[in-house]
Formats: sequence, structure tokens, C-alpha cells
Amino acid sequence: MRRFVFLWATVGATGCALLVALAFVQLASDSLDSRAAAPGTFPQRISARFGDAVYGVLDALAPASYVESTLAERALERGDVASAQRYAVRLPASPGRDELLARVAGARGQTQLALEYSLAAFDSDAVQAAAQRLAVSDPKAAYDLERLLELRLSRRATHPDAVAEAQLQMGLFANQVAWRKVPGSETQRAWLRIALSDFESAVALAPLSERYAIAAANQADLLAERSRAEALFARAAEIDPGSADAIAGLGVVALQNGDRTAAVGYLNRARALDPRALMVRALERDLR
Repeated sequence: MRRFVFLWATVGATGCALLVALAFVQLASDSLDSRAAAPGTFPQRISARFGDAVYGVLDALAPASYVESTLAERALERGDVASAQRYAVRLPASPGRDELLARVAGARGQTQLALEYSLAAFDSDAVQAAAQRLAVSDPKAAYDLERLLELRLSRRATHPDAVAEAQLQMGLFANQVAWRKVPGSETQRAWLRIALSDFESAVALAPLSERYAIAAANQADLLAERSRAEALFARAAEIDPGSADAIAGLGVVALQNGDRTAAVGYLNRARALDPRALMVRALERDLR
């Protein structure tokens, strides 16, 4: 009987200790997330130093991925880059680990290393921001970087929309390269066709995106491929009947085909949808 009572007492004490420990961990987590809490709520009243202390104990006793990543985040917030790296490298290989290391490298001014970690982490936003900065001086290098991101995303079987967005950016960079070439040259035309191919790849991956269809349609129109442009504008209008750009784009093609009456009709429809749309203004200029 005494053994039975002792066993239950031990189980009860262990359970209570576990509940207390879990409560401390929860309070610590709340304290570290206090900035996201509503004003005047309990989490905002807990010092973040309490959370740091509890997580520090957890790190010493039973380090886990969520503990290491939280401590790395906290170290980055404090500007303690060395500690952030120390916690981050303890994490198992994962995009989350690479993203933390990219931020560490960025904080140290190691731009190239940060970019490599961002690619490893499949961090589209970080890579595309780097590509945009690069495009100011070297759009071809920006195109190559975006192409590398697109290949990595494709191999990972990421959601098609992420790959399509990379392909859209590739098309935009290809156009920037084209405008730096000799006007009317074969090299310029080749880059314009590369852009069209990239835009159409985005359309194929995200067939319900009116934006990608319009980008491809405008590029086809730029290359004087009217039938292709008309089909793409029509596709964009089918995806989104409320797209003034798509309707006005059909008017642009109609005018190029010599049908001014149809062009005016498309312009009136597009104006009713959005008189400030870019394609509406373009069609207005063409009809003057």
C-alpha cells in the first residue's frame, strides 16, 4: 500500500513539475512575442529578459530547434551577430537555418554570402531584392541571378506561382538588357524574344493570372506578333473580365489591324472599367 501511495505521489509530483515547466516556457514565449500582443494585455507586461533567461536554461538543458531559432532571432534583434550565428549553426540543415545565416551575413556586410544563403533558403523576396539592385548597373547579371532562383524553385517543386513570379522578373530583366543593345539589332531582338518566352512560361505556370498574360501580350505586340498579342489579351480578359488593361489591349491590336471602330469600342469599355489604366492611356494616345 505504501509503495502504491509513493508511486502515485511521485507521478503527481512529476506531473506538477512538468506543468510548471510548461507554464514557464509558455510565459517565456509570450514575453518574447510581447511586441505583437495587443496593448495592455498580459504578455506585454512580462519582461523579455524573463523569456531570454528561460530559453537560455532550455538551451543548456535540452536544446531543441525552436529554442535555437528563437535565441538566434533574439540575438539578431539585439545586434549580437556572433551569438546569432552560434545558435543558427546548431540547427539542422533547413531553409530556416539558411535564412538565419543569410541575415547574419547581411548584418556583417557580407553581401555575396548573404545572397548565397538566401538562394539556399529559397528566399524569393531577398534574392529578387538583390536582383533589382543589381539590375541598375548590370541587368544581364540580374537576369542570371533571377534565372538561378527560378531553377532552384523549380527543382524544389515549389508552388508554381513562386516560379512564375521569378519568370516574370526574368522577362523584365531581359527587356532591360534589350534596351541597352543597338536599336533594331539582332541581339536586341533576341533578348526581346527571351523576355516573351519568360512571360509565356509564367502564363503557362499560372494560367489564372491576368497580370502574366498581359505582360506576355504586350511583349508579343512589341515584337509585332499581332495574332499572338490578341490571343493573350483575350485570355487576360477571359481571366478577368474587369481588366481595363486587357480590354484596351484588344483595342490596341484592333487599331493596328486597321479597325478603328472596334478600337474605339474597346476603349469605351475599358474606360468604363478604369480610365487611369496604363493600356487605356496607351490606346487613347494611339487613337489621337
